[in-house]
Amino acid sequence: MQVIRAMLPSDVPAAHVIRLRVRENRLSDPSMVTEQDYHDFLARDTMSWVCEVDGVITGFVMVDVEKQNLWALFVAPEQEGRGIGRALHAQMVAPYFQHCDILRLSTDPDTRADAFYRKAGYQHCGHTRTGESIFELRLVRRVPPTV
Repeated sequence: MQVIRAMLPSDVPAAHVIRLRVRENRLSDPSMVTEQDYHDFLARDTMSWVCEVDGVITGFVMVDVEKQNLWALFVAPEQEGRGIGRALHAQMVAPYFQHCDILRLSTDPDTRADAFYRKAGYQHCGHTRTGESIFELRLVRRVPPTV
C-alpha cells in the first residue's frame, strides 16, 4: 500500500540513498549533497514528504517556501513509472501554493524530469549557467465571474 506522509528527520538516510541512486539528474560529485544538508533543509521554512510502499520509502519531495524552490523530487529507480512522483508532486502543490504564488526548479534538459515538469504545467524559462533547464509553476487565481 502506498502512503504519503510528512518527512521526518529519521527518513533522511533513506531519502539520501534514493538521491544517490537515481538514473537521471545524478550528482556529478555525490559529496555535494550530504545527509546534513537534508537536516539543515528540514530545519528551515520548508515542506517535505515521503512516499512509502509497504513501509519502505520509495520517493520524496522537498520544497523551500522561503526561496520558492523545489529542492528535490526523487523516486527510487526500481519504483519509477508507478505514479509515485506524480503523487508526491500533487501532495506538495496545494499546501505550497497556500503560501506562495510561484515555484521554481532546475533540472537537466531533455530528461524524464524535464518532460514530467512540462506535463505538470511548468513553463520553461531558460537555462542556468551550468546548462540546466529552469522551470516555473505559477498559481492561477481564479476570479469568480460577476453577475
